[in-house]
Amino acid sequence: MTNDLSTNGDSKKLVTQGFLIPFILITSLFFLWGVAHGMLDTLNKHFQDMLHLTKATSGMIQFSVYTAYFLMALPAGYFMRRFGYKRGIIMGLSLFSAGAFLIAATTSFESFWIFLICLFIMGCGLATLETAANPYTTKLGPKESAERRINFSQSFNGLAWVVGPLIGLFIYGNKSGVEGEKLSSMILPYSVIGGTVLLVAILFVMTKLPEIKEEEESGDNVTLNGNDAVIAKPLIKQRHFVLGVIAQFCYVAAQTGVFSYLINFVTDVNQTPHFDVAHGPYFLSIGFALFMIGRMSGSFFMKYVKPTRLLALYALICCLLLPVVSMSLGWISLIALYGVFFFMSVMFPTIFALGIKDLGPKTKKASSFLVMSIVGGAVFPPIMGLIADKYNMSVGFFAPIPFFVFILYYALKGSVIRKA
Repeated sequence: MTNDLSTNGDSKKLVTQGFLIPFILITSLFFLWGVAHGMLDTLNKHFQDMLHLTKATSGMIQFSVYTAYFLMALPAGYFMRRFGYKRGIIMGLSLFSAGAFLIAATTSFESFWIFLICLFIMGCGLATLETAANPYTTKLGPKESAERRINFSQSFNGLAWVVGPLIGLFIYGNKSGVEGEKLSSMILPYSVIGGTVLLVAILFVMTKLPEIKEEEESGDNVTLNGNDAVIAKPLIKQRHFVLGVIAQFCYVAAQTGVFSYLINFVTDVNQTPHFDVAHGPYFLSIGFALFMIGRMSGSFFMKYVKPTRLLALYALICCLLLPVVSMSLGWISLIALYGVFFFMSVMFPTIFALGIKDLGPKTKKASSFLVMSIVGGAVFPPIMGLIADKYNMSVGFFAPIPFFVFILYYALKGSVIRKA
């Protein structure tokens, strides 16, 4: 593995020589925000039970975080263009830590809306980190391996999604009906997360990172077959970028809906089989384990298969599996749902890498728009929750299918870079 992570520019290798330590530090960020997101998707059912919320209302949990992505991405991008990636990362970690500490400090109020405000602050930190880390990762090695590199880093994000629901088990352990204590089990996990993130921020303050400036990105290494015309075009006319933003919106909308309501699916009394709510986080953790395996294997497959082809194949399979989930076929539907977890795995990092490809000095700004597109995760869960409230949870899983259809189109046609 060492030889694969340290190279003098071999296009088949992962990281340029001298960038291994920065790559490891940046990859740790993917793990941190993965834990936060993994916990997030356990909270819907918990709040439904403890505060007697509908599925549509509990979907506001995802709405608050992903709205933060939409509102924070561009300011974060502007901040990094002026002050650099390192300061942007430190700012993101600081907001992340502050949000986690505020959640721990306000649980006694038992206010869903106060929780959403704290979650929004944390989401601003997560948005800043993603705006920095995703493009930074693609620049730490040969551009030919950019898709593999970001998928490798995102694999640790997938690992963290497995850990998040297991932390959620601790939260689910609280069944207290005493006023002021209904959400008390959230204090310890969010305090630990806040403290850990703060320590990582201090580590980044003390560590020297190579700053990749926009001027450096405007050289020959980002031209398309030596043609500067591609770089010269404004972002709005970069078709692969514009469609990439739409594809990323579609992906995050679909992913968030699937992740948010798996526990509802496996605990739905209308389902056969259905399971006790206390065991819900275990099922979510299994799904995230498959998600992680999908990302790790996807990074490996991309050594031999073009990223666009793998993306197209996985999107097509998701389109075929979701109707099986929705038909309430018992174990077959549950296995199909887990299949969706696996085949969604490579989509976010692959779409991100394809969307910013060959954009030269416009990379940071483009990255901001791609992170803004994560607002799909704010819009869709409440809609999917409304469908589930009106019909049942199984029917709700029909809703993400059109999103995967568009991702299939992007992989086959939309991601092609046009010179003129």
